[in-house]
Amino acid sequence: MAKKERLVAAIENGTVIDHIPAEKTQHVVNLLGLQEITTPVTIGYNYISRKLGRKGIIKVSDKFFTDDEISRLSVVAPNVVLNIIHGYEVVEKKTVETPDDIREIVKCNNPKCITNNEPMATLFHVDKEKGLLRCHYCDKEQDINKGVILKSRQE
Repeated sequence: MAKKERLVAAIENGTVIDHIPAEKTQHVVNLLGLQEITTPVTIGYNYISRKLGRKGIIKVSDKFFTDDEISRLSVVAPNVVLNIIHGYEVVEKKTVETPDDIREIVKCNNPKCITNNEPMATLFHVDKEKGLLRCHYCDKEQDINKGVILKSRQE
């Protein structure tokens, strides 16, 4: 049996973001600001996946993501897998899970909410079963998949 060829080159150190729903791949790139970093980034779309049908994969050399970046990722693409690479070997796998509370990641869709009218952080409580975010301040609910992601802290 012939050895399978890798579809994307291996990286020596960094992070591989795997099992991204194919249609969310570019959103992940934008959310993490990968177009602004100076180390090599490989972005793959529409790879065959038993779990998803089609998936995206992103390899980022010499970059290890913070907890804040990972929680931002969870809103756009929950259940992606982060593979931490050192010396061409996977040393840790993290499945990204949506936290119970989301702070400073999503904008409230209520124009009268205090977070849209005062310089303060947004805070949402997550109902994972229903896929809803409930604003801590005005109680307005919104679909987690339709939330407007803040590009930076309090824009």
